[in-house]
Amino acid sequence: MKAVVYRSTGGPEVLRLVERDLPAVAPGQVRVRVVVSGVNPTDWRSRSGQSSGLRFEEQVPHQDGAGIVDAVGDGVRDFSPGQRVWLWDVAFDSPAGTAQEFVSVPARHVMPLPDGASFDVGASLGIPALTAHRTLTTSARGPHRLGPGTMAGRTVLVQGGAGSVGHAAIQLAAWSGATVLATVSSPEKAELARAAGADHVLDYRTEDVAARVSQLAPAGAHHIVEVDLGANLTTDLAVLAHGGNINVYSYGNADRLPIPSREMLVKNVQLDFTFTYTTDPESKANALSDVHAAAAAGALEVGAEHGLPIHRYELDRVAEAHRAVEGGVLGKVLVDVAPA
Repeated sequence: MKAVVYRSTGGPEVLRLVERDLPAVAPGQVRVRVVVSGVNPTDWRSRSGQSSGLRFEEQVPHQDGAGIVDAVGDGVRDFSPGQRVWLWDVAFDSPAGTAQEFVSVPARHVMPLPDGASFDVGASLGIPALTAHRTLTTSARGPHRLGPGTMAGRTVLVQGGAGSVGHAAIQLAAWSGATVLATVSSPEKAELARAAGADHVLDYRTEDVAARVSQLAPAGAHHIVEVDLGANLTTDLAVLAHGGNINVYSYGNADRLPIPSREMLVKNVQLDFTFTYTTDPESKANALSDVHAAAAAGALEVGAEHGLPIHRYELDRVAEAHRAVEGGVLGKVLVDVAPA
C-alpha cells in the first residue's frame, strides 16, 4: 500500500511517498481503508518540529480521516467490514496517521459516519469539530452538551469565523439555538461565515467590533470562542457578559500576556483553554456523541456553499497540501487517498 511518511522534522520537503505492507489488525483495533484524509494546522506544526520533536523513527501524518472498515480485530463488536466511518486523533501518540491507504487504530478512535454525511464531512470533523465543541461547553453555567435548544437565549461570539474551528463553532452554536456573531477580516470571509450560519458578521478591519457587539447583544456575549487572545483580549473583555466564558483554542504572536485582573474580576470572567488531544475522557465522549448527532442532522456540512471551501490534493501531493495549510489557505484542505 502507499503511505506518506517523514523521518525527520522540517519543511514539507521531508514528506515522502513510500510503499508499505498492509498493517496488521491487533485485538481491539479496526483497520480502515482511508478514502479522505484531513489536514489541520497541528499536522504541519508536528511535521516542522514546532510543537514537538519526532517521537518515532518514521511518522505518517494527519489526525483526521474518513473511510471504510476493512477488517476488525478480536474483541471489536461495534464495527464490521464495509462500514463507513470517520477517525479522530489517529496520529496522537502513534506513528500511524491517516495519510496512507490503510490504517489500523484502536476502535475508540473510530466513529460511524452517518448515512447522509459525505467522506469529506467525515474527514473534516475530528480536530475542528471536537475542538469547537469543547470551546462551547466549558462554561460553569453550561451547557455541557450541545444539541437543538441547548444554547437558546445565549449569544456566542466566534473570533475568526472563517477558519476550520471557527466554522465548526458557528455551525454547532447555530444548531444548538444560540445567536451567533462572528468576526472576519474581509468581505470574502464574511460571506463564508454567513454561509456557516452566523447571524451577524463583523469585519474587524473596518468596524468597531466592541461597539457593534454592544449594539447587537446589549447584555454581552455569554461565550467567546477565541483564536488569538493576545490580539482580542481587550475587545473580549469589553463585550463579554457578566459571568461569561472565554475559551482559547489557539495562539498568535503574543503568547505571553499581562492579565487585566480588575476587569476580569468585576465581570466574574471564566477563562478556559482547549487542547483537544488531552480533553478529559467524559468531555471527549460527549463531544464525539454530539458531533456525530450534528453530522447526522446535516449541521456540519463543508464546501463553499456551507462556509468552508474545499481544496483537494492527491496522496502524492501531500507536501503541497501542507504548504497550503501552513500558508493560511482559506478553507479546508483534504487529501484524496483512495476511491470510495
